[in-house]
Amino acid sequence: MELSNNHLTLSEEHWRGEEGDSWTDRNWNDKLISSKIALFARILEKTSGISSVMEFGPNKGQSLSAIITLLPDISCAGVELNRKAAKALKERIPSCSVIEGSILDFSIVDKYDLVFTSGLLIHIAERNLSDAYDSIYNSSKRYIALLEYYSPKPVEINYRGKTGILFKRDFAGEMLDRFHCLRLIDYGFVYHRDSNFPQDDINWFLLEK
Repeated sequence: MELSNNHLTLSEEHWRGEEGDSWTDRNWNDKLISSKIALFARILEKTSGISSVMEFGPNKGQSLSAIITLLPDISCAGVELNRKAAKALKERIPSCSVIEGSILDFSIVDKYDLVFTSGLLIHIAERNLSDAYDSIYNSSKRYIALLEYYSPKPVEINYRGKTGILFKRDFAGEMLDRFHCLRLIDYGFVYHRDSNFPQDDINWFLLEK
């Protein structure tokens, strides 16, 4: 999927360009893999029968690598906006189906048992969230997991001196309101000062159709 800059949002231009390339260069830490594995073990323990998974915004595939460690026979796919990250993901996980494109105008072809985001929705402005929610919901056969910054009320956060790049809100609650057949299965929090498996402070939510 090729996107012209004329069709990109402000945040997409940021992450598709040099800023996204820089993030990709520094977004792999082998020490974090154990933390990712521990996190997804908690999320996946409330699921069953997962044979396929797709992540919107996987970057180089830390989360997908963790899931594959837990479920080695799973088939995986990733939709990644940044070209450098998409290339690195394919090199790191050759069996992964990598689609270079945006969650905001993603064309649904296949559906997956689990569809998830990890630090992606926080970069989407409110006016574009309905398209993102639709892509997530329509791509999922059964489970949806959202690993994002949480706030009971929508707030924007200045990101390295820039606006329009980073937001916090109740993403899971908005999806539950938008799609009434979804139900909340489990949720939790990951703390950066965890003594064994630290990572970014995020809330995670597991939903089921």
